[in-house]
Amino acid sequence: MSTLNKKEVISQAKQEIANSVAYKRLAALFDDGTFTEIDAFVKSSDSYAEVVAGYGAVNGCPAYAFAQNSDFAGGAMSKAQASKLEKIYDLAVKTGSPVIGLYDSNGARMNEGVDMLGGYGKILNSISNLSGVVPQLSVILGNCFGAGALNAANADVIIMSKDAKFTVATNGTGGGSDEAYECGLVDAVAESEAEAIEKARELITYLPSNNLSMAPIADSADAEAVSGDDPIALTVDAGTFFELKAGSGKNAKVGFARICGSTAAVVSTNGEELDCKDCKKIADFVNLCDSFAIPVVTFANSKGFKCLKSASKLAAVYAQATTVKATVVTGEAYGPFYVAVAGTGANADVTFAWADASIAPLPPVTGANILWADKMAVPVSQQQAVIDEFKATQCSAFAAAAKGYVEDIINPENTRAKLFAALDMLAGKRVSTLPKKHSTI
Repeated sequence: MSTLNKKEVISQAKQEIANSVAYKRLAALFDDGTFTEIDAFVKSSDSYAEVVAGYGAVNGCPAYAFAQNSDFAGGAMSKAQASKLEKIYDLAVKTGSPVIGLYDSNGARMNEGVDMLGGYGKILNSISNLSGVVPQLSVILGNCFGAGALNAANADVIIMSKDAKFTVATNGTGGGSDEAYECGLVDAVAESEAEAIEKARELITYLPSNNLSMAPIADSADAEAVSGDDPIALTVDAGTFFELKAGSGKNAKVGFARICGSTAAVVSTNGEELDCKDCKKIADFVNLCDSFAIPVVTFANSKGFKCLKSASKLAAVYAQATTVKATVVTGEAYGPFYVAVAGTGANADVTFAWADASIAPLPPVTGANILWADKMAVPVSQQQAVIDEFKATQCSAFAAAAKGYVEDIINPENTRAKLFAALDMLAGKRVSTLPKKHSTI
């Protein structure tokens, strides 16, 4: 074959791949001109492999990515696809760079038989080995069934297009975006494929490249608000709160944000009791942030827990997390809730409280009935006034601060400055833990 013919063959092959839906998705994910494909000419049966993979920059952050190519055999898993994905994960190990997977596959190539089980298994093993070492993002853009869904679900953050399907059922039953969002399986749902990819591009800017790197620092911006009672708006840079799992657990918010340009993880509760979904959402998020040493800022305000098992797991995650932890009690924090997220049991590095916050071992109504039984011996219509008095005098933040359970009492408008100073001072935190394989809680 002449040199000219070789160039023509290469050009035609590259054009065929470049015209595929997978390549176009990766082009949208990576910054212009930065995408470099790997194993571009690998074949699967009589066509190109059912995945496009490579590396480049995503909003300036180096990353590896792959996109299952539904234009070729419906994106079905094959030996060739598994081999390309393994190479991506191996390179991520060597360089310490994030991995972003764009999923769109109808399943596996059935003519390759049980070999597919080995292929899926090797990929799952790679994902598990990289967990907590580099950030992993899954973006579900089409069908994601069976073992493929199992792999995608093990990512740190999962973004899903509204019309995609995501289920472990091999026949594709169930797995709609509404269902996945409500149960907390996915972190964000986008109205379109383009929006889902853009969310991945935005999210990567909050994450470090690996567990030994610092999260990116951006230009500082003013807070969303300068007054009011929304601690998130008062604290984080305007427009930077990237909320996760908003569809699951309605009494808690979690997400990434920036405080004076620095990345922080934000947990905020709204004053109601936390149910199983709330606790799981917070625990999973704090665990993720601890893996990558992202400081956790908790705005604590809750009447307590509804579910003991989930509450115990939440408490354990806070206690074991060695990343920087700063808590601001913005409302009520009684007994188990205070211990779990703000007290010494949570190993909080610093705990602040708003002046009107309420901190006590028991809720005021219980405390008043036990400790002020004589005062509560009044008509029912007058008991609330006694409870309010007990709350104001016995459960005040000043009483907790007097005993060293709160480092400082602050006004809401000073929250941002106080937290930034604390996070800046604690940035060099180092903690040695007991030698063990892992906890069992």
